[in-house]
Amino acid sequence: MIRSNQKNESYIHSGLDIGSNKICCAITRINPAKNSIQLLGIGTSPATGIKKGSITHRDKLIDEMENAFHQAQTMADINVENISLGISGDHIKGINTQGAIAIGGSNGSNIPIQHEITHNDVSNVLDLAKAISLPMDRDILHVLPQEYVIDSMDSIQDPVGLTGRRLEARVHLITVATSAATNLASCAEELGVRVDGIIYQGLASSLSTLEDDEKKLGVVCVDIGATTTDIVVYLDGGVRHTATIGIGAASITNDIAVMLQIGIDEAEKIKITYGSAKASMSSPDLEFEVPAKNGELKRKISEHELSRYVEARTTEILQLVMREVARADINDKLTYGMVITGGGAELKNLSGLAQEAIGMPVRIGKPSKISGELDIASGPSFASAIGLSQWKRFGSDLNIKESGKGFVKDTIKNVKNLFNEFF
Repeated sequence: MIRSNQKNESYIHSGLDIGSNKICCAITRINPAKNSIQLLGIGTSPATGIKKGSITHRDKLIDEMENAFHQAQTMADINVENISLGISGDHIKGINTQGAIAIGGSNGSNIPIQHEITHNDVSNVLDLAKAISLPMDRDILHVLPQEYVIDSMDSIQDPVGLTGRRLEARVHLITVATSAATNLASCAEELGVRVDGIIYQGLASSLSTLEDDEKKLGVVCVDIGATTTDIVVYLDGGVRHTATIGIGAASITNDIAVMLQIGIDEAEKIKITYGSAKASMSSPDLEFEVPAKNGELKRKISEHELSRYVEARTTEILQLVMREVARADINDKLTYGMVITGGGAELKNLSGLAQEAIGMPVRIGKPSKISGELDIASGPSFASAIGLSQWKRFGSDLNIKESGKGFVKDTIKNVKNLFNEFF
């Protein structure tokens, strides 16, 4: 299970999901003693200042972030001082690595003797595991332990208190482009809040949608956004692989716009209203009118014809996802298959197509184990924001601190092992 690093006092925190199509802010009240999460406020704003995780217009993005943040605060009737930011983009990379240390002292013959493992030992072995060579423009975002090995005993979730001669840590690192993280944090600073952490949005979505049994027995969480899709593979409670691919639900909208020769906004409405991820689930006899332009006569097209294009692009996205799942190099079966979340998960009949395409169980991931204002935030498009609002409970792996006039690379501090149990 994920171990909380918070005391039993109730507290309030917020999360800001910054997507290419929509920005969403969630404010929650966390009560560790009762293990309860209450949604207090939610706010959304269209996003025009960021694409695929890269800021394209800073002032527009700040205004849009502020709009979503203000809505959430107004609904919650509270002023929030801390926030967790979500980050995505194909600049994010995951890598599996490991480190090992000798435990305790020696008996004078350079042979390590058995010694009880301490928190400091765990910290040291994680330091060694993350000591990889990175380009100057990249930093470690998350250090996620998969398992520990003591001498010849593997699959250990928590080694503290056990004895041995050698401690090994197998971990998954998520790295990020430094400029992307610092620029995002500097925008959030304009809201007058403290950035507690920057979190990979795929992890945030999995936090609010996955069950512990799913993580133990094998599952892949797929967050389909507008222009990116985040992928997180779990097995034995740990993260085995992460990836972000530079394609999302907006590609389906673009296909419709090109096919029907209409604007993007009109294509999005048609996708939501008439599109089906599985063409066989739509009727060739049901037709709808295509908006006319430039004095042209109105046209009609069947839902089935439209859905053929939708299915083709959706299948491509699923194929790219499964290519990344294969790179996790997991021989064991992912018992719980795939959980699809994010705004792209709202496409009709998506789970049916996915289950048929990948040959595994598929469900749509919605925020769970949360109370409060869920009547307006129960869909998969809110999963990341709600997960981000809970992150402080479990720790933040990357802290961005104010330094002078802005944010620079050496203000990024990697906090070891604060999210140290994905078990």
